[in-house]
Amino acid sequence: MAPKSTESIWTRPEQPARGPRPSFSRAQLTEAAIRVADAEGLDAISMRRMAAEIGSGTMSLYRYVSSKDDLIDLMSDAVAPEYFPPDVTVTGDWRADVRALAVRTRQTMHRHPWLAVLSVTRQSAGPNRVRLMESSLSLVADIGLSIDGMLNVVGSVAAYINGFVSAELAEAEALRRTGLDLGQWMARQGPFLQSLLQSGDYPLFTRMTVEGGRELTDPDERFAFGLDRLLDGIAAALPPAP
Repeated sequence: MAPKSTESIWTRPEQPARGPRPSFSRAQLTEAAIRVADAEGLDAISMRRMAAEIGSGTMSLYRYVSSKDDLIDLMSDAVAPEYFPPDVTVTGDWRADVRALAVRTRQTMHRHPWLAVLSVTRQSAGPNRVRLMESSLSLVADIGLSIDGMLNVVGSVAAYINGFVSAELAEAEALRRTGLDLGQWMARQGPFLQSLLQSGDYPLFTRMTVEGGRELTDPDERFAFGLDRLLDGIAAALPPAP
């Protein structure tokens, strides 16, 4: 295995100074890796697998990236423009603009489920991700906050999105693994749950089981409800307008 470079992927030239001219680009390698990860998850990404995908020898890949981590950095940066496309209209209403960004972020994470895994790790500051952060902060740049306050707003919204989408993806994975949707899974728990309800020890759990599930049954509505309550709290904590 080739040794890992201690230099950032973003400061290394794409084409080595010596040796034959590369037969494909980093962008092509990145696109292939995204296709594989979208279909099979990050665990499917390996230097051997990617070499097979693009028709190259495994060792040849090290002319483009020094490790799987480099490749994941390239993947994360490549999809970053999907969060904030260049043709997006920014209205100047911070709440509407942040809300729209949150909706696009959730949609992007569903297109690329592996992003949910990366959302809780330290991600490389590639050029597209830096532009994304700049654009995100610009949405709350004029509401009277310090830069730390702006970061807290953007970070709080991101944390909500990551948690919500991670739960959605976990449910989808449970369905794939067991073949049972949530209703079918609950039905299998029926005898045990019935014993809990009959005990009388869990009145709120009983209400949840008997009466719950009638409001906000649509995932989009649940996402919007939580997001709007979060934005309500942020708005209430803003300093008074001058």
